Amino acid sequence: MASNTPKVERSLIAVIGDEDTVTGLLLAGIGQVDEHQGKNFLIVDSKTSTQVLEEAFKEYTTERKDIAILLINQYIAEKIRPTVEKYQQAFPALLEIPSKDHPYNPNKDSILKRVQKLFGE
Repeated sequence: MASNTPKVERSLIAVIGDEDTVTGLLLAGIGQVDEHQGKNFLIVDSKTSTQVLEEAFKEYTTERKDIAILLINQYIAEKIRPTVEKYQQAFPALLEIPSKDHPYNPNKDSILKRVQKLFGE
């Protein structure tokens, strides 16, 4: 039987990052703005509050069903680390990435820590 409800497929990449990271990813083609002006990206600067970060994280991970992957600069993930560590879902996949000014530190990556624990490393 065919259902009349449209199937929502996770096909978008979302990003929470600094201006350089987001700009690069937008130039690569990940940008999307829906009919309600909802975006799949958040540009973070020194004035962005922790509350705004947590709200964007929650929107991309729980409210939007069209997001397959959420990329977040690792230094930004550090600002909301308790929220990031609570996230346990498979989709959207959460990946912490470096930024131009903040190199990747595997010791701070909660997802990598979980994988290492799973494999007993």
